[in-house]
Amino acid sequence: MQVSSGGKAPDFDLPASGGGRISLHALRGRKVVLYFYPKDDTSSCTREAIGFNRLKEAFASAETEVIGLSADDIASHDRFKAKYKLDLTLASDPSRATIDAYGLWVQKQMFGHKYMGIERATVLIDRDGSIARIWRRVRVTGHPEEVLAAAEAL
Repeated sequence: MQVSSGGKAPDFDLPASGGGRISLHALRGRKVVLYFYPKDDTSSCTREAIGFNRLKEAFASAETEVIGLSADDIASHDRFKAKYKLDLTLASDPSRATIDAYGLWVQKQMFGHKYMGIERATVLIDRDGSIARIWRRVRVTGHPEEVLAAAEAL
């Protein structure tokens, strides 16, 4: 399944770092940045998380909640957050139901080897739960700043 700008964002209710839960329904009325990343504590994923974390106050000023989502379990998320002093909500989707609902469990290729994995992507969701913008195949450098600008303009 593919999602597209202007469509309704698939709802989710997932375990979150720190022992809580996070759902799109509970965030209705706020803008949401949902960034999907392949794996905790890997080079690009760490740089992306640090970038979003660095802009946390600016996102808050733009009334935008930032949520990172991967298939890693909560224990991994909590270690990742502690190691890099991240103050972001990280959602865990080990069943990949939400990742699949957003169409981001895809075939990838590295060094000629094909495998299935999470496509690095970011979805900006408006206050009504509609998708305002999607970034696919994200390059990390400058990406959090680009997403912030879009959230501020929304």
